[in-house]
Amino acid sequence: MSMESDVIVDRRRLRRKLTFWRVASALIVIGAIVAVGAYATPWGGKLTGASAIQRVSIDGLIRSDQKRVEALERLGKSNAPAVIVHINSPGGTTAGSEELYDALTRLKAKKPMVVVVEGLGASGGYIAALASDHIVAQQTALVGSIGVLFQYPNFTDLLKTVGVKVEEVKSSPLKAAPNGFEPTSPEARAAIDALVKDSYAWFRGLVQNRRGMDDAQLEKVADGRVFTGRQAVALKLVDQLGDEKAAIAWLVAEKKVAPDLPVRDFKLSPRLTDLTFIRTAASVAFDALGLSSIARQVEQTGIVGAADRLNLNGMLALWQPAPSN
Repeated sequence: MSMESDVIVDRRRLRRKLTFWRVASALIVIGAIVAVGAYATPWGGKLTGASAIQRVSIDGLIRSDQKRVEALERLGKSNAPAVIVHINSPGGTTAGSEELYDALTRLKAKKPMVVVVEGLGASGGYIAALASDHIVAQQTALVGSIGVLFQYPNFTDLLKTVGVKVEEVKSSPLKAAPNGFEPTSPEARAAIDALVKDSYAWFRGLVQNRRGMDDAQLEKVADGRVFTGRQAVALKLVDQLGDEKAAIAWLVAEKKVAPDLPVRDFKLSPRLTDLTFIRTAASVAFDALGLSSIARQVEQTGIVGAADRLNLNGMLALWQPAPSN
């Protein structure tokens, strides 16, 4: 019996070691791919000539990103004849969305620019779209979600259940409030409410100014809802239904851009772990090492995809429908 127990223990140890070396090998492979990709791929690199309209893609969650700002500034200084900005985003942080809006506004001052909302241009994604004088949206795209929110978890009931109490000493009642470890006081709730209302007023003013709406028109669209592209045209949230071809036609007709120019991708600075070729390579590496469940997660969300939503801090301009079960 003792011999059998020793054999079982040895097998378990061997399995743990094998799993460790599989994971370590996969990480080494991914690290090598990332290093090669970083060396070989000139994100937002120097543009030469004026032979192509540049396509900029804003995908996923929006947060502050200085590298993206710098890339857009380089694009503004280039000889590119025009820019098409594709947006497919539910928004993100209010500060990050404002930063992106400002960067695109500066770009528009130097280049003819048009925005195409592909699948989703909501909240912070719509803030970014407002930088353009002309917004094109697909008929079934979702547009709008004009509003802001401040979310925070409250662990009070959980702490009571497990018998844990968090104590603190702070300089004033509103310091670090809300903290999630105690019920939110009326004073803290009022302070947060003031932040939300102030940011919401800024967002509403931006929409009203950029889209030329009167108060009555603004009230119809500024209650936090999203609208289809078809609805958004009638509500003045977008200018035209269509895709990139419609955007090019507008540039040709209104900005006198040559009609025969090709469109080329201008890469900003995505996280290397979210790049398609790295995601695919990482998936293959994990599959080859027998870690298929990890491979599927990498394929679906990218290495940092799941962490992105948990890492949004501060005031949010984000369309966030409840996840399905």
